[in-house]
Amino acid sequence: MGWADHVIWWHVYPLGFTGALHAGPGHRLGRLVDWLDYAVELGASGLQLGPVFASESHGYDTVDHFRVDPRLGDDADFDRLVAAARGRGLHVLLDGVFNHVGRGFHAPDHWLRRTPGGDVAVFEGHGSLLALNHDEPEVLDHVVTVMDHWLDRGASGWRLDAAYAVPPVFWRRVRERLTHADAWLCGEVIHGDTYLRESGLDSVTQYELWKATWSSLNDGNLFELAHALQRHNGFLADGVPATFVGNHDVTRIASRLTDERHLGHALAVLFTVGGVPGVYYGDEQAFRGVKEDRDGGDDEVRPEFPATPADLSPLGWPTYRLHQRLIGLRRRHPWLTHARTEASDLTNTAVALTSSSGDDRLVTLLNIGDEPVDFPVEGSTLLESDPPSDGRPAGRVPGHGWSVLG
Repeated sequence: MGWADHVIWWHVYPLGFTGALHAGPGHRLGRLVDWLDYAVELGASGLQLGPVFASESHGYDTVDHFRVDPRLGDDADFDRLVAAARGRGLHVLLDGVFNHVGRGFHAPDHWLRRTPGGDVAVFEGHGSLLALNHDEPEVLDHVVTVMDHWLDRGASGWRLDAAYAVPPVFWRRVRERLTHADAWLCGEVIHGDTYLRESGLDSVTQYELWKATWSSLNDGNLFELAHALQRHNGFLADGVPATFVGNHDVTRIASRLTDERHLGHALAVLFTVGGVPGVYYGDEQAFRGVKEDRDGGDDEVRPEFPATPADLSPLGWPTYRLHQRLIGLRRRHPWLTHARTEASDLTNTAVALTSSSGDDRLVTLLNIGDEPVDFPVEGSTLLESDPPSDGRPAGRVPGHGWSVLG
């Protein structure tokens, strides 16, 4: 198992976190250093950063892949952050926007993709985002050079934005030329049926499981979750998907769930099934936020954080401690990264999820109904639960409760 088999990401959108998004130049990246101990205490072993390179607005309209965004600081600020993270045992994952660039990006005309009519292609109708031509060898050279440059500077890997819009063979060629063989490459993919295998990437984002987790809890239809986990088992044959219940592009899980009692159920799934899990900053404090399809519609899910953890509201700390418990369980069972999960005792409102790898096995019991459920789990030991155990049998789960058994 490599380092990525043990990583749990704390995912931060720096332009929002530091208050830089709508500000002028400044040395703000250092604000993250004061939160690294908080991430370590949460249980994270990696810091996943949103865009930090010079851009025109939100970071995904890059104008210079070799320059830190002036709103965040400069190379020295970046180096200090990486050194501080590494000093605490945290890997650093960068956000690489290589499908498209901002209009201010200086590139030869042949680097840009053209429509059949001869116009410069834009990404998904966004006129400010010009699509790169991934059949052009110079574009491949540029991406490899950029990625190696920042890996040389201490990054451990890359999240590849909008990877689904790039021919998979492009990433395979990138992988073959990188000088850092242990770099972890994760592509943003909405539907991951074959992309992971065809691209040669280490991971892709698992949006199918994300959607099934919250919608099955909301709809009282755990059959949807069971089906998604069967699909998830198939993805694990090709690599290790990146799993999550929140990120910078979606409504926060605490706002998405119609019954706040089911937040623990979503987290229990995240931390007991196969994959590389990530926690989006603020989710560990039960932050609310709704994404809207309009200009500025992401701002609510990309907020500024206070100067230090001591400035957070006391209302969020129980959720933080819940994350600590489940992340601690995950780290005590590192084999879960590659585990397959099977559903049994399945009804609309209850399910037993057995995650196993070799001789190792955990069972996650979910009950989103009003009445207690008794699962047939003879000989199992209760490891975590909500509500806490009151001496009840290990297989008994109260209404709207969950348990993890070993």
